[in-house]
Amino acid sequence: MQARRILLPLLVMLPVLAVLLGLGTWQVQRLGAKNALLAEIAAGEAAPARPLGAAAPPSWTKVAATGRFDHEREVLLGLEVRGPILGARLVTPLLRDGAPPVLVDRGWVPMDKSGTIARPAGPVTIEAYARPGETAGMLSATDDPAGRRFYTFDPPLIARSLGLPAPEPFGLVALGGPGGALPDPARTLPRPTNSHLGYAVTWYGLALSLLGVFAVWLRRRLKEPA
Repeated sequence: MQARRILLPLLVMLPVLAVLLGLGTWQVQRLGAKNALLAEIAAGEAAPARPLGAAAPPSWTKVAATGRFDHEREVLLGLEVRGPILGARLVTPLLRDGAPPVLVDRGWVPMDKSGTIARPAGPVTIEAYARPGETAGMLSATDDPAGRRFYTFDPPLIARSLGLPAPEPFGLVALGGPGGALPDPARTLPRPTNSHLGYAVTWYGLALSLLGVFAVWLRRRLKEPA
């Protein structure tokens, strides 16, 4: 009789415990994969930039590209607030001899482009990381090609609006050091968030709590008269 009183709660508790342990283990596995990815990004950031060749580089890798900026066809991408100032990313075509143009995110500028914005003339060599192109979704903000305002980084679409020949399907995000000049470039390669350890602790903690609650309930139930 006592066993039957315990069996049903036990059968309910065990699947829940298994799910909690499974979720915790899954987060531990993701933690290992994310740590490996972050180590790979850090190694790529510390290594010299590889020359940008004919083949598309892997996304988020550091490259060096040479060409001439076409400042007459620069556009603004996205929105980004810094303090009280609303700004965007300044994207400029980099024209290369014998190769398709590539769109370069040179960095952040105020929306009104106030302040002195550097626009180097002649051949330049930049260090940057490769950024994959995007496709607008149903919830994406609407681009304004006539106003040269874009919210989705779609290199072919941007190039067509500017009358450019077919560009590379990827873009580059310029890297730079600290300084007050505009555009304000990126300084590091992007890194994904890594909160999997906290999630793993949460799931395993819930599993432990469940075992504790069940143990307290079981002890009281066993003390009850049959």
